[in-house]
Amino acid sequence: MQRLPAGVLLLMGLLILLQGCVQQTQPAELFQLTPESSANRAMQTRFFDTGNDQELLSASAAALQDLGFQVEESVREVGFLRAAKERSAREYGQYRNRFFLWLLSLGHVVIPIDLHQKIAASIVTRPLNEAHSRQEVRIIFYRAVWKGDGQADRNYIPPGEQKMEMIRDPEIYQQFFAKLSKAVFLEPHSI
Repeated sequence: MQRLPAGVLLLMGLLILLQGCVQQTQPAELFQLTPESSANRAMQTRFFDTGNDQELLSASAAALQDLGFQVEESVREVGFLRAAKERSAREYGQYRNRFFLWLLSLGHVVIPIDLHQKIAASIVTRPLNEAHSRQEVRIIFYRAVWKGDGQADRNYIPPGEQKMEMIRDPEIYQQFFAKLSKAVFLEPHSI
């Protein structure tokens, strides 16, 4: 009897675990691809001619660290890496818009503003052929933003005042893959 690879076992375990979390009534459009799906996938994916998947994952971690991320989780056996960084989400325009809305409503409406954000990246690498000489790297950047009333003395943000979204700005993906391409070239050549 052939033994299943660790990655397959991990994926099967995660699917079984998630099955209990998923609602039984799913909307019909849940698994339909949007017109932007293929463009997003192309932006998030690159291919590398390297036979060493471990070095590719290490180079990915180094590229993320160069962008200010800290590695939070790495599972080398399945080619998975997750990193994050925290930043302020406050922008000048939010305060200006909030003030004008407050003025127009005669002080009765206060809109929440973005206070804090956590930007995260998840990377999955996988071989594209049996010889493992060509690898695929897919990264997804996303962020969680906490909102609040903007008062300096308020530290508590209610759990309901958080939004999570995928980052679709091509620039951050281009920056990552440019750094990764350099790192993949430099590591094998010990430069």
